Amino acid sequence: MSELEALLAQYDYPLTEEMIALEPASPRDSSKLLIYSRMDGDIQTDSFRNIAKYLPKDTLLVFNDTKVIPARIPARIATGGRIELLCTSFSGKVITALCERYLPDNSMITFTGKITGTILNKEGSVYSIRLDGTEDIRPLMLRMGTTPLPPYLKNSPLTESERRKKYQTVFAKHAGSIAAPTASLHFTERVFKSLESAGIETAHVTLHVNIGTFMPLTEEALLKKELHEEHFDISSETMEKLQKAKGAGRPIIAVGTTALRAVESAFAGNNGTTRLFIQEGYEFKAVTGLITNFHVPRSSLMMLVAALIGREKLLELYALAAQKGFRFFSFGDAMLIC
Repeated sequence: MSELEALLAQYDYPLTEEMIALEPASPRDSSKLLIYSRMDGDIQTDSFRNIAKYLPKDTLLVFNDTKVIPARIPARIATGGRIELLCTSFSGKVITALCERYLPDNSMITFTGKITGTILNKEGSVYSIRLDGTEDIRPLMLRMGTTPLPPYLKNSPLTESERRKKYQTVFAKHAGSIAAPTASLHFTERVFKSLESAGIETAHVTLHVNIGTFMPLTEEALLKKELHEEHFDISSETMEKLQKAKGAGRPIIAVGTTALRAVESAFAGNNGTTRLFIQEGYEFKAVTGLITNFHVPRSSLMMLVAALIGREKLLELYALAAQKGFRFFSFGDAMLIC
């Protein structure tokens, strides 16, 4: 057994199809919430709409305000065959996109009659494509693109119009993600009003979720102790809030693993890109708690959560959630670690 396989086996758990949520709770805040206190080990369950009463006093809650784009777009190759591209990044006239079909270097693809592109090179299944005659493909995405749900949601009954609404946070602001920061999907205006009434301060970071969210952990990532690169930005206003909260010893709770990675990367001296790979033994620089969904087995996301509470406790909580009928993954229920 390889080192990677041995590591992944430690983060496996029994999973049935019935445990996977194919659509979100309606209303969003009616999802279930499991609450785990790191201080005394207390475990409770409730409805997510009541989360404000479980947050520690003087908490600073940090959200990722990225916005999911309809990044799956149809195209045709020179022979007329149809392909689908999952666009993952944009830089002027050059985009990168995932395609399961082999595309030769210098071959041409057509998105519409007016927009074409030329394959520059590839790395694995990810292609660099130079656009011809346009500097921005995003308007095309809005017209022709579809929302890129994770593979385990391929049987979701949601229509494209429903996906664009429900696979998006209510506060999404900066377009650029190919996956939603799913821990934030539970929040509604009603929940935000309860947070305000409870005196909970909020802040926003922006981290654009990239192709790595769909990819399994690799030997290379384990060797380098780095994950896929993701772009993020933390404003001076948010950084000031974070530094003041840390200086005062207040709880800093990240809403989702993406917000957590952004905050921890910033406190490590980065603001722009991150490859941060958080595992057990990691010393947190700012974040003290987390709101998160229940993640795919054998994933780096489970390892990140285990860094906060330990692997054995993590698996114990997952088993309890399964026993109590919690729904797992992107559209599933939530857990508060505080």
